Amino acid sequence: MALREIIKKGIRVPSVSISTPLKHGRNSIFAITEIARKPISTSAKNIPEFSFSSFFQGSRCRGVLAKDPLLRWFHASPELLARRRNEEPIGLKMAKRENKGKFRKREIGTPPIEAPYMPPKPKKTTKSLQDKTIDIFEGMTIVELAKLAGEPITTLQDIVVNVGEKVTSEFDHLSIDVAELVAMEIGLNVRRIHSNEGTDIVSRAPVITVMGHVDHGKTSLLDALRQTSVAAKEAGGITQHLGAFVVGMSSGASITFLDTPGHAAFSAMRARGAAVTDIVVLVVAADDGVMPQTLEAMSHAKEANVPIVVAINKCDKPAADPERVKTQLGAEGLELEDLGGNVQVVEVSAVKKTGLDDLETALLIQAEMMDLKARVDGPAQAYVVEARLDKGRGPLATAIVKAGTLVCGQHVVVGSQWGRIRAIRDGMGKLTEQARPAMPVEIEGLKGLPMAGDDIVVVDSEERARMLSSGRKRKFDKDRLIKINEERIETLEPSEEGPKRIEMPVIVKADVQGTVQAVTDALKTMNSPQLFVNVVHVGVGSVSQSDVDLALACGACIIGFNVKCPPSSVGMAATRAGIKILMHRVIYHLLEDIGNMIVDKAPGTYETQVAGEAEVLSIFELKGRSKAKGDDVKIAGCRVMDGCVSKSSTIRLLRSGEVVFEGCCLSLKREKQDVETVGKGNECGLVIRDWDDFQIGDVIQCMEQVIRKPKFISSESGAVRIEC
Repeated sequence: MALREIIKKGIRVPSVSISTPLKHGRNSIFAITEIARKPISTSAKNIPEFSFSSFFQGSRCRGVLAKDPLLRWFHASPELLARRRNEEPIGLKMAKRENKGKFRKREIGTPPIEAPYMPPKPKKTTKSLQDKTIDIFEGMTIVELAKLAGEPITTLQDIVVNVGEKVTSEFDHLSIDVAELVAMEIGLNVRRIHSNEGTDIVSRAPVITVMGHVDHGKTSLLDALRQTSVAAKEAGGITQHLGAFVVGMSSGASITFLDTPGHAAFSAMRARGAAVTDIVVLVVAADDGVMPQTLEAMSHAKEANVPIVVAINKCDKPAADPERVKTQLGAEGLELEDLGGNVQVVEVSAVKKTGLDDLETALLIQAEMMDLKARVDGPAQAYVVEARLDKGRGPLATAIVKAGTLVCGQHVVVGSQWGRIRAIRDGMGKLTEQARPAMPVEIEGLKGLPMAGDDIVVVDSEERARMLSSGRKRKFDKDRLIKINEERIETLEPSEEGPKRIEMPVIVKADVQGTVQAVTDALKTMNSPQLFVNVVHVGVGSVSQSDVDLALACGACIIGFNVKCPPSSVGMAATRAGIKILMHRVIYHLLEDIGNMIVDKAPGTYETQVAGEAEVLSIFELKGRSKAKGDDVKIAGCRVMDGCVSKSSTIRLLRSGEVVFEGCCLSLKREKQDVETVGKGNECGLVIRDWDDFQIGDVIQCMEQVIRKPKFISSESGAVRIEC
């Protein structure tokens, strides 16, 4: 049995010879006459080396093989041995287990599957956090804030403790100020959701924004309503600020109006006006029709989901055509009442003061349909319309109260600025102790100048105001640095492939914050592939000595818009330093001046153009020249047909309209005199280097490189651009 088991495990013999069969027990075996003097290795991996002599000494076959211990016995036939040479080695065979799942082994011989390339998933970057905005409200719990922010609850609890609040569980209620501080610490933007519920809810006056194209009579219409003449005081006859005032109508009702500029550069002001208003009055001139800013005002109103009342102005003019205006508005998707829609249309004339009562009635009907109400108790919610810097009173913010009551002495946070309200003035400039909903007021007492469009938040204490202001400043500075880095990367990327752009640093100073933003946005639209405007600093107020020092450090020019002329000492310092100060009061003139400056400073692009053409009339050949002067020369006798032919320019030879040769001029003579240029209508002799195959009728073109400067283009709507 032991020998049979060894045979099953695959013992192989190098060479065998078969002798006569013998009998052993019941089985027939063959005697193998090879003497096993050396140990035979097996095919099995786990069987050690052995010798037959040592094996047979302990085997029960010892007695059978006592006479000839060198004989080995196999239970096999010659046919079976021959067959086993071509088969797999005998041994323990493990059942093959199929790999399931994504680690399945691919079969050998099958080609790999050609799958499309899938880029890796982008990692979470700072920009994605910067763009994420969450809604916060008063009394939200830490669990709700963690779910919106996507952060662990323990992280938010640690931040709340650092803010100075006590934490007992994750279901603690947070104030809206603390929730904003926690969100800003994580790096998120927030949107405050205020509840309109209150114990004292009353009807309020509507806030109406007047919008339309430039010079369509918006300010004149408001002057006719409130019996003033603001339009006559505007620089250039156009509105360049966002004005807010209350108009007492003849019926006894009061309406808050916002007057927006119509120039293309003040798009952000129109968007702010549409965001805070209840009704939009779209003013369209009857003699001009629908214009680009008219369409933009319609889009702003639709985005803010604000109803529109159309006022067709200048109906007293001979060229007025109100029906054409209605058709144009209907074609732009405005559903007018005359066409079966719900948009009211009123024909008015600001000069003749006709149709004003109908406009008042339409506005009051629209406001009554909207049923405008607001709470007057609790902390106030206000919106900054405009901000300016006064020399005696400091930073001033013009705001409209949306809900609640704004009271003198309260601590407020406006954007990233904070302060304690020192005084409140109404639209007429009179002091008042409080401001109720839909009331435009001017507040003073802020520590810095806020941005137009910021919300005014009333807080409990000065400590909370400081903390909220500092958190917003850190978030604002962080976002600003990220934006600067992104713009720098976008600026450097095209410079690797194309020509390098020239930088034009600019410092902008204006009278109010909204105008600063409008001028800055207009300057950025004038960037071109050759030059980009880099606004290094903006500010409100007149040009100061610090502005001159900054301009000297970075090589910038200073733009002053609607501000007083700088003192003589500042002007002399700028002159000595070679700094250019541009003072303007009208946006048209400012953009035109800056556009011309950009055109002059731009490097331009090199272009090749035809400076002159000459026709070959005859061919002359000089023979028998000396060896010192070279080989024979062919001279083309030409007449200049257009422009002039220059010796220093590149010469191009055309035959039958195709370019045959291009090279340089070796000699140019006129009347046996060497000349540099030959004008139109004159004859000359021309020799081209490395070319003498002239034919009568050939055209010789004189090519020259010129620098093509970009062009400053201004449209009728006021939009400007630089075309390269």
